[in-house]
Amino acid sequence: MSILDWLRGIGSAPAPAHGETDTVRRIVAELDRLDPGRARYLAAFAYVLSRVANADLKITEAETDRMVQLVQRAGQLAEDQALLVVEIAKSQNRLFGGTENFLVTREFREIATDDQRRQLLDCLFAVAVADEEVTGAEENQIWQIASELGIEHADYIKARLAYTDKRSVFKPGKGRKGRQGG
Repeated sequence: MSILDWLRGIGSAPAPAHGETDTVRRIVAELDRLDPGRARYLAAFAYVLSRVANADLKITEAETDRMVQLVQRAGQLAEDQALLVVEIAKSQNRLFGGTENFLVTREFREIATDDQRRQLLDCLFAVAVADEEVTGAEENQIWQIASELGIEHADYIKARLAYTDKRSVFKPGKGRKGRQGG
């Protein structure tokens, strides 16, 4: 199932999967109680966060923890619910990232306000810096997402300024090698 099918299916009760645990069923039932529009927003939000986390083709525990915190706060969810949303988003990104990245980000752009898009931009940098450095690959991915979200260049620069000391381009020995993005 693609991420877009998953997003479109939120709000409809899925058939229980073979071997599904009571815990997973309870969490899915809780998520099903969310307003479908809110659930779609959170699913797209988490997926876009996973794009940055997976920019270097590995998602660290620190990045996952940060994503859970951000989804929990954005959705006012319990930690186990936020963890489920993040794990699904990470899995979908690993499976379908090459084909779904732009589509899901475009969907987020359509359902989010300008303020929510700028908040997401800040969250993207927060995920990138979760392991104490914003790499060139992560910065490039954030720039790409910002462009897809229609974020003004000045807003991108403003958000990036908060993380200047964590950018790999400014780390000793990295030189221009890590430089990417706007």
